[in-house]
Amino acid sequence: MLDCFTKQKKLRIGFAPVRRAAWSHKPFNLDEAIRYKKLIFEFMTRYDVEWITLDELTDDGLLFSVEDADLAAKVFIREEVDAVFIPHCNFGSEEAAARLCKKVGRPVLLWGPKDYINPDDFYRYRDSQCGLFATSKNLKMYGVEFSYIENCDIEDTEFDKGFRKFLGVVSVVKAFSSLRIGQIGTRPAPFASVKSNEMELLEKFGIEVLPITLTELKQKFDRCLKEREKDVLDYAEGIKTGFQNQCADEGQILKIAALKLTVEQWALEENLSAAVAMCWGPMIETIGVAPCFVLSEVCDDGFPFICESDIHGAISAVMAMAAARYSTQIFLADLTMRHPENSNAELLWHCGVFAKSLAKDPNGLVLNNHYNRLCPAVGEWELKGGNLSIVRFDGSNGEYSLFLGSAKGTQGPRTVGSYLWIEVDDWGKWERKLIYGPYIHHCVGIHAEVVEILKEACRYIPGLKADPV
Repeated sequence: MLDCFTKQKKLRIGFAPVRRAAWSHKPFNLDEAIRYKKLIFEFMTRYDVEWITLDELTDDGLLFSVEDADLAAKVFIREEVDAVFIPHCNFGSEEAAARLCKKVGRPVLLWGPKDYINPDDFYRYRDSQCGLFATSKNLKMYGVEFSYIENCDIEDTEFDKGFRKFLGVVSVVKAFSSLRIGQIGTRPAPFASVKSNEMELLEKFGIEVLPITLTELKQKFDRCLKEREKDVLDYAEGIKTGFQNQCADEGQILKIAALKLTVEQWALEENLSAAVAMCWGPMIETIGVAPCFVLSEVCDDGFPFICESDIHGAISAVMAMAAARYSTQIFLADLTMRHPENSNAELLWHCGVFAKSLAKDPNGLVLNNHYNRLCPAVGEWELKGGNLSIVRFDGSNGEYSLFLGSAKGTQGPRTVGSYLWIEVDDWGKWERKLIYGPYIHHCVGIHAEVVEILKEACRYIPGLKADPV
């Protein structure tokens, strides 16, 4: 996976620990709040995020007053934080917390450590849990969405699980808020099901679609062959040594290499999140090869490159990768057929666009002709199994939802192209949900458990409803 395509992986989080009144004794003890702030922050440095703190803003680095909240909001906005973490170091300050989060407008995580009773004087010095109830109510009053980790010790597994889930949620919201999809050519005429409303995507979600004609792509492709000859030759050599080539001659391999480099350079120049392509006849006639294998290679570099001009599929891919924090690649599949023997199993297939790094047998990677267009090149391999999440962003009549389901790989008959058999708890329930829509036969698969992360992320995306099976 190329670093240039995972530039959104690093997250910046505003660390805004809250306290109540600055009393030096008994309830809401200031020294105890400061001590817990230090303990919490020291623990949080183990996570791979960039922290923006209040240490230069307040005397104790804790949020207490409305004035503190206004100053902190300016800092967090200036530093472009992706989320705000509000640990309650004692009861906290619900008004200051709500005001800060409302102004910053980013995902919010509430949590507080478990309390204790001092055995010497029987006082509670923090009452963190009590304050969490107050803060959550104020956030609701301010219209601020938030996430929550139940009151627990910071070393508990539920804290680590909850915080890592929140990082996935923040990653999805960040990626979704800056989506820019490149579109090569138009959609294939017979594929009415992949239609999307470009204006509505922009107005509703801020998603931009940047089109490029096949003629413009050919011009970039020709320049790549001339100006990046060494890069093309080097990549072509990698194809020769890394795959069992059963279809392409020397000239076709060079075209495959040049097309891959052309698409990636265009994606970087235009700051794209993903791209779609008209991968049928006109694309083959323009470039001289079928682009299916190129799609798989670009996806393997960490950039979702989606066939059949499926813009909603590209959005699904970006969300799935972000939820997994760019730890693995996605694959766009057709929901193709039911298993001949297992009533809860289904074939995920496409003509050869699945990333090679997901292959079950890395030594059995085959390049072949497209199964019905009879020209190079498609990848032929079965994907590895394990636990997967299945994702599909789609919409109809101005309403959008995100299909979500958990599956696992299973055994099934061999077929052409790239494929994986999956098994689910109740395929009939899946099929009915997909049929009644607004979904189609395309879905994104990812080898990560991201269903709960994406469900939570939808709470931060107005106009998008989570739709788990």
